[in-house]
Amino acid sequence: MTQQTLGILLMIATTFVFAVQDGLSRHLSETYPVMMVVMIRYWFFALFVLTIAARAKGGLKAAARSNRPFLQIFRGVLLAVEICVAVQSFVWLGLVEAHAIFACYPLIIAALSGPVLGEKVGWRRWTAVGVGFCGILVILRPGFGVFTPASLMALASALMFALYGLLTRYASRYDTTATSFFYTGTTGAVVMTAAALWQWTPMTGTDWLWMGSLCLAGVTGHWLLIKTYEVAEASAVQPFAYFQLVFSSIIGVLFWSDILPPATVVGAAIVVSAGLFTLWRERQA
Repeated sequence: MTQQTLGILLMIATTFVFAVQDGLSRHLSETYPVMMVVMIRYWFFALFVLTIAARAKGGLKAAARSNRPFLQIFRGVLLAVEICVAVQSFVWLGLVEAHAIFACYPLIIAALSGPVLGEKVGWRRWTAVGVGFCGILVILRPGFGVFTPASLMALASALMFALYGLLTRYASRYDTTATSFFYTGTTGAVVMTAAALWQWTPMTGTDWLWMGSLCLAGVTGHWLLIKTYEVAEASAVQPFAYFQLVFSSIIGVLFWSDILPPATVVGAAIVVSAGLFTLWRERQA
């Protein structure tokens, strides 16, 4: 098995674990405050990040050393808010439509990489971005009663995640991946604790098992993602990240009886195709 094949398999496994994580987040957030669920997720994520940093060369001190600390903190806060918005969209909209809309984030990255990072975006990629957003309009069906605040929340989640991705690219010019990872986990944990601790709601024993599974899925997913990028180039494995849409849709249909409207299927196919073309053009460039 080649390194690239292993990387692809690891990316598919990563998307499956993250899809399970999203399903568990939706399940718990139907009973408990979304921010509380995300806060507990971040506690375990921060513990994982600190453990990784402590075992790396230079320890915690090296991981925390940043040339752009305010940028790193902003990234961490932005991701925490994005996760809260995304989980709420899962509850209100369902996994199928929320992920179909969220799949447009690579297109947003392509559209904003010029003004934010100064990267050159050619007419082919701009065309792909336009086609992809036509796919989003097919999913949202404005004027047919489906263009709801929940849909806008899923779109806002995609926009925030795209901006987070762009800022992560920008931060990589000044800091190591280990430093960015450290700030992502620790900043999110601090912010979510400050924002959500007052929303604490006692959980049943069974729900604590679900919460433990959620935290384990989150840590496992991030570990798999790290391993993926260790064995293969990001450009080679990134197209397979779209498997998360497939796995999330399956989970939504099986456990919540989410509906797969034809417009959502067609729109998602357009978005994914445009996104894959954008990734291909980026690799060619």
